[in-house]
Amino acid sequence: MWDTLQGLSTYIRAMLSTQALLGAIGVGEKSATVIGATFQWFLRDLTGMLGGILFTFYQGSNLDSNAKMWRLVADFMNDLGMLMDLLSPLFPSSLIVIMCLGSLSRSFTGVASGATRAALTQHFALANNAADISAKEGSQETLATMLGMGLGMLLAHATRGHALGVWVSFLFLTIFHMYANYKAVQSLSLTTLNYERSSILLQYFMEDGEILTPQQVSKQEHILPFWSSWRKLLRIELPHERVHLGAKASMLTHSDMSQIAKARSYYQNADYFLLDKEGSVHVFIHKQAVATDVLKSFIHGLVLAHFVQNNKSSHAEARQWIDEKYNTFISKLQMEGYSTGRLVSHSIEWRVHWIHGSLEEKLE
Repeated sequence: MWDTLQGLSTYIRAMLSTQALLGAIGVGEKSATVIGATFQWFLRDLTGMLGGILFTFYQGSNLDSNAKMWRLVADFMNDLGMLMDLLSPLFPSSLIVIMCLGSLSRSFTGVASGATRAALTQHFALANNAADISAKEGSQETLATMLGMGLGMLLAHATRGHALGVWVSFLFLTIFHMYANYKAVQSLSLTTLNYERSSILLQYFMEDGEILTPQQVSKQEHILPFWSSWRKLLRIELPHERVHLGAKASMLTHSDMSQIAKARSYYQNADYFLLDKEGSVHVFIHKQAVATDVLKSFIHGLVLAHFVQNNKSSHAEARQWIDEKYNTFISKLQMEGYSTGRLVSHSIEWRVHWIHGSLEEKLE
């Protein structure tokens, strides 16, 4: 319901912003030329294409793990793009710059919304019917588009020649769109395990021995796009932010190697090892590790970070907890409907290869 309402408000506003943009490039004016308008439109599209490629390059691996947050980011950037279009007639000398900025903003929307839509479609496909869900979602959006375009045309006609009316309508619809979008994303109770959901579930399990439902976890998630920036300014660090998955071997110093040598007995049969360094836990993944190993390594890292924070004998306590309680934790997650096959994380670019054994065996 909320998704339909936010889509409806988007297409109503699209008529107002498109009308302003077409007027800015000279539609309806005798002095405007076809080649001039074509060139301006070409620059606008080219900027958007380049922006989409760059955005994918820098943020593509993070979209799946934070689908809810990036869904909000996508719609916020779309709002910003529409605002640029509406501003374009007011600054004719900077028209091309404003048009390109609007197109750049919408290119982020296209990449982020497309990627998160794929992730959320899997969530709704309870019977492994992703194609069916995608088709129905597309039909729902088409219906909202048709209705929004009709209402948008009526609004554009009613506010024609009334700049104040256009801006009041646009701002009201934008505020409603942001609220509806937030409510839509907040209502999602995802069952996949990402960094934050894993941390919330583990923390509650270590305290009470029980597992929160997906609905309860959803209420505790931080989904606002700018929350992470505010936390850094306020120096607030969440538990999962102290665990760094897929650390590089090249970062290891001599003292780090000494610490690893002392703790290696705790990771004899694991396809990962952990390094506690300056209050953070660095997780080194073996190149042969599978998806379940990555999930286990992250949970182990969270447990180690918890014991380090409480000034306990870290590696020994964490290893004991994993041996005694990890399987129970995973079983209870499965009983609540969580998907424990993998950790939804960024792409792990760095993996390590090592060999267990004595120095003589390694030399041989």
